[in-house]
Amino acid sequence: MDTRVITTANLKGGTAKTTSSVFLAEALQRRGNRVRLVDADPQGSALNWEGVSVPVLGLATTTLHRQLWGVIDRDTVDIIIIDTPPLEEQHGIVASALRVATDVIVPMAPTMMELNRVGPVWTAIEDAAGSRDDDPNAVVLLNRTVANAASTEAIRETLTDSGRTVLPTTIPRLELYAQAWGDPVPADKHYDAAAADLIAIWGGSSDGE
Repeated sequence: MDTRVITTANLKGGTAKTTSSVFLAEALQRRGNRVRLVDADPQGSALNWEGVSVPVLGLATTTLHRQLWGVIDRDTVDIIIIDTPPLEEQHGIVASALRVATDVIVPMAPTMMELNRVGPVWTAIEDAAGSRDDDPNAVVLLNRTVANAASTEAIRETLTDSGRTVLPTTIPRLELYAQAWGDPVPADKHYDAAAADLIAIWGGSSDGE
């Protein structure tokens, strides 16, 4: 598998971008991948998360797409995950992270408010694609979901009908995630399943082998 560069992005803050980046990085590493986490957010939440076992690099710059391969050797890494700041606050940094991405994950709760914010993210993805030869895989990761809530499948259907790809796995609303920052990242079945979804999209085995 060629090196994958996953950029997590959303219009607003508070959408679990950092939590998703960290938990997915750990889940992909547990599956035997050489993973690096890049913190492109000037706030440095991932960089300062002391419980992360994946190597973390701070690179909050609008020239990230030009600098990345100067500080990371492609031969030493299988997957890079880039945690970005809110698009509305740091458009230049997010646009740079999107330019280098092979995959984009948009974490969002299944609410109408967050659904209405997806459009600008896809516009930014499309704009970034104009600077590259191929389009990234762009997917939605539904998180902060409530068990048996009809809204989850309703939002999934709306996104799918509008041509968006939604990962089969959803991440439930749990105190584990809300209070996770700074603590060692536990093995987590939900993010492990989301990691398997990504590997399946890439055409690999999703059974962890």
